[in-house]
Amino acid sequence: MATMMSDWRVLDTGLTAWFDAPSPDAAAELVRRIGSLSRDSGPPAVALRFEGVRISGAEPGLAEAISAEARELGLTADPTGLSSLRVRVAAADPPAVQAFWRTAFGYGEESDGLVDPSHRDPMIIVDELTEPRPLRNRIHVDVVRPPDAVTAVRTELRREPFGAYGVTLADPERNELDLVPGDRLPEGPDTSDWWAVFGAVVHYPVAAPAEAADLAATVVGLARDAEIPLLVDLRGDGITIDSGKDQWEEAPERFAELAGRVQAAARAAGLTADPARPRFVQFGIDAVDIPSLQGFWTVTLGLRQDPRSFVTDLYDPYRLLPVIFFQSLDPDDEDRRRQPNRIRFELLVPHDRAAARIDAAVGAGGRLVGGDDDRHIVADPEGNELIIVPRH
Repeated sequence: MATMMSDWRVLDTGLTAWFDAPSPDAAAELVRRIGSLSRDSGPPAVALRFEGVRISGAEPGLAEAISAEARELGLTADPTGLSSLRVRVAAADPPAVQAFWRTAFGYGEESDGLVDPSHRDPMIIVDELTEPRPLRNRIHVDVVRPPDAVTAVRTELRREPFGAYGVTLADPERNELDLVPGDRLPEGPDTSDWWAVFGAVVHYPVAAPAEAADLAATVVGLARDAEIPLLVDLRGDGITIDSGKDQWEEAPERFAELAGRVQAAARAAGLTADPARPRFVQFGIDAVDIPSLQGFWTVTLGLRQDPRSFVTDLYDPYRLLPVIFFQSLDPDDEDRRRQPNRIRFELLVPHDRAAARIDAAVGAGGRLVGGDDDRHIVADPEGNELIIVPRH
């Protein structure tokens, strides 16, 4: 058991592991077996990728059983890149700010903070602000949801959008969020379950983990045959299938054909899409020296730079962390550059990986500016802070 349990680390809740897979089919088979193993217990959160499988929130007994199945299938545990990103918002009136963000994101509320019902996007924690920070943040948020959800948010919050694209909303303390209405995929009724929310996304509720695992195996087979990787995330209440940001637009006709086959398979299994759940979240950082900040965040979070010349995106190769992009900041805007952000990122990492993360951040131009044994605060080259939290 000790050898198998070395596959796992503590991050959010329960145990987390990543298993490299020799093939998409092997990854899908592990997910099918996890569905069977957790039939009589609370299922863990599972992210199925062509390259492997990430499992989060497993109890020790289930974790041991999953490790045994993974070894039998030829999957290998790799804890090197395990992490979880959260967002902390400092507010003078935390309840009012929290209510705004809960509504805008469509999140639920738990004791630790605001939580995505699908546990795909980052937790949001609202802290009390200890000193005035009146100027506009250098970190801001984009949220893309289906248009009915966007209209409902604007109505509930009683806020008219503003800004260059007419989609910006501000919370009671002027933290800005671009709430962008998505659209259906344009190809017609064969893909009517799907929403284009920067990525192409569909969510199917399920009654049991085995239903999600069976559909996941089918989806992986269809995606493998089409040579179009898909992100397949399984939770206790449903399965989300996602192209990743902009990926469906590279070959829209081919993707539409695959999306239609996935939709047909889900409906044949008796599943009905939930149009309220698709969502895309990304974070923008205003920067004077964009390449410098790209270098810092790439190394520190383990991201990759989008090869397209017209975007500044950094993305997680497994699409588990949100996209971070950069916008130009006027170097003469000294006041905004000096003011600490009201929004900060918090990165949870296994305790035995924290020192390497901190060293990587400092080596990429960051500075260790505070904290203690439980929290290490690192600033990027322009003062945007990341809190690195070792988890035991």
